[in-house]
Amino acid sequence: MPKSISELEAIASQVRRDIVRQTHFAASGHPGGSLGCADFFTALYFRVLRHDPSFNMSAKGEDVFFLSNGHISPVWYSVLARSGYFNVEELATFRKIDSRLQGHPATHENLPGVRVASGSLGQGLSVAIGVALSKKLENDDHLVYALTGDGELQEGQIWEAAMFAAHYKVDNMIVTVDWNGQQIDGANDDVITLGDLEAKWVSFGWDVMHMDGNNMQDVVESLEAAKNKIGKGKPIVILMKTEMGYGVDFMTGTHKWHGVAPNEEQTKDALSQLEETLGDYPYPFAGQ
Repeated sequence: MPKSISELEAIASQVRRDIVRQTHFAASGHPGGSLGCADFFTALYFRVLRHDPSFNMSAKGEDVFFLSNGHISPVWYSVLARSGYFNVEELATFRKIDSRLQGHPATHENLPGVRVASGSLGQGLSVAIGVALSKKLENDDHLVYALTGDGELQEGQIWEAAMFAAHYKVDNMIVTVDWNGQQIDGANDDVITLGDLEAKWVSFGWDVMHMDGNNMQDVVESLEAAKNKIGKGKPIVILMKTEMGYGVDFMTGTHKWHGVAPNEEQTKDALSQLEETLGDYPYPFAGQ
């Protein structure tokens, strides 16, 4: 039975708690973008993605997701654990020595759910295209999903991949751009303006959609609508408007929480704003 919107919203609240707690305990990590994308990841893993937590690295016979902006690993680790890929308790090891939960997702530790190392920005779209083409060759009708950051679109490899996908009609793939307008050094417009993103993707031959990434109803409906565009000769991109830090008032809408972990007082404040819905994992911090 598919999760309802209210059920997904409840899960997303717990995911946001997981993000805050992971980054606080590690005293490092990227909470801002992770919080902003919590609704997207929750909808994807608990409603949209046809996936198997028993985990087959080849992804044959199932949908596959690639995280290109790998620095927002806390949100991905949370949904992977909460959907059964590994024990939730392992989230407490985030960024610790010998942990499988590296700051950027890696494959050498054999973490279920992760099929390619990511974090070197600009590369994830190319990987997703390759897997989408392999699914076509194998007559596998399952889909490939990928997420990129908007600051990541300043990388040239993204646009080389975009041209390739349109030319070869890679129409079994749904790419989402986290369009929060922020990157590590400030607003995108102050670093390198992205201009008219819709016009750019259209000119590269893509079918462009828009989505409110912090509205669960719109996230679900947009992802389902994107699936209805599959197989029509064009790659699909969703421009997803989010607010960095969404869900925690003092983190929302600023680049300052892109890669800064909350201290103990800030963690307590953040958690007071987020409902515990699935149960927190054991964590050595009295305030939690």
